[in-house]
Amino acid sequence: MNKNRRQFLKQGSALAGGAFLLPAIGRQPFSFSGSVAPADQINIGAIGIKGMGWADLTAALKQPGVNVVALCDVDKSVLDQRMKELSEKNIDTSKIKTYNDYRKLLERKDIDAVIIGTPDHWHALIMIEACQAGKDVYVEKPVGNSIGECRVMMAAQKRYNRVVQVGQWQRSQQHFKNAVDFVASGQLGNIRTVKVWCYQGWMKPGPVVPDSAPPPGVDYAMWLGPAPTRPFNSSRFHFNFRWFWDYAGGLMTDWGVHLLDYGLLGMKAETPKTIAALGGNFAYPDLYEETPDTLTTLYEFDTFNLVWDHAMGIDNGSYGRDHGIAYIGNNGTLVLSRGGWEVIEEKQSKSKVSRPFEKVSDNGLDNHMANFIAVVRSRKMEDLRCSVQEASHVATVAQMGNISLRSGQRLAWDKVAGKFTDDKVNREFLTKEYHNGYKLPVV
Repeated sequence: MNKNRRQFLKQGSALAGGAFLLPAIGRQPFSFSGSVAPADQINIGAIGIKGMGWADLTAALKQPGVNVVALCDVDKSVLDQRMKELSEKNIDTSKIKTYNDYRKLLERKDIDAVIIGTPDHWHALIMIEACQAGKDVYVEKPVGNSIGECRVMMAAQKRYNRVVQVGQWQRSQQHFKNAVDFVASGQLGNIRTVKVWCYQGWMKPGPVVPDSAPPPGVDYAMWLGPAPTRPFNSSRFHFNFRWFWDYAGGLMTDWGVHLLDYGLLGMKAETPKTIAALGGNFAYPDLYEETPDTLTTLYEFDTFNLVWDHAMGIDNGSYGRDHGIAYIGNNGTLVLSRGGWEVIEEKQSKSKVSRPFEKVSDNGLDNHMANFIAVVRSRKMEDLRCSVQEASHVATVAQMGNISLRSGQRLAWDKVAGKFTDDKVNREFLTKEYHNGYKLPVV
């Protein structure tokens, strides 16, 4: 999308009473009928298409005027499979070029926006370089793999003035908004505790297997990137990267950024005063993992406590749900999950606050992608449902829990200085060291 096209899109956002903008949450996204003008086309490249990157691209292609022109993955078998699937969707794959090096994709002047669905340890570098290259970005959560990365990513978005949406798609679902609005109404009374939990029966670490050669067609050096060099092991690769500190932060940063996000949003909370985490590999000591399969973290705020509780391999979480957020107030408890929300009235309360279960009624990922595309066209950054700044807030809080666990300490956070009060912990954990010649840019 050249300069003239970008100007067209900025002007076009005012047409038809703002038809290019995604309507307020709760209404159906605007749907074009007929073709989209050539100047209004948005060309997308997707980087990392094994899991959520593919889901994100699929959602993007539902938006009128969005074209996929490039795919990038370090695993050739994944690229081949996705090209086959696109062909089966009657998409002309002759116009799509594939890469195993994202830098080659970013060199293309005809790409307007990129989707980043790589493992977490690559998010920061690719997002920053995409912004430098003049691309808008949809990046998967958690936005950064350390508190330091989050800060540089925010600085890059601001410096290069790019649209950056983070894939916390629950922010685009109506029932989540309705639940938070109810919390804000005050009907629950004083809220003393917010419980956030994630029990995931389908998630288990991989088996302990010997190191081996990478599979044919896998550029393992590129997959490692800034992470420490280690021999290839299939139980650290693809989906299982989540359970190793080199690449990610376990369930705390995988699901935690989704669920802690609403715990913080509902309470309008900033950063906690203290953080204390206890956990370990209690459930699967014979499987291959570093991050804890069981973790409880207590966050202290001025007027309430927030408790994070996660468990891999089992589903029996609080309130009969395998995940959720519970706002526990004097008059009742609001229980919120991806399936819906309800209010359970306190037996002794004289306030009648019970609410029946409200089921989910929309597709959060599709809504979230529609919002991103709308802002790419309008350039109204304030309309983003999950900006890099908002995503960095919750990613920072999630990282705090992991850092408390790994340091073995109850930590205090200095809000003004933006760091822990323990300098040794700051040096060791605030920003991850980069390897293999990669450096986190100074922006």
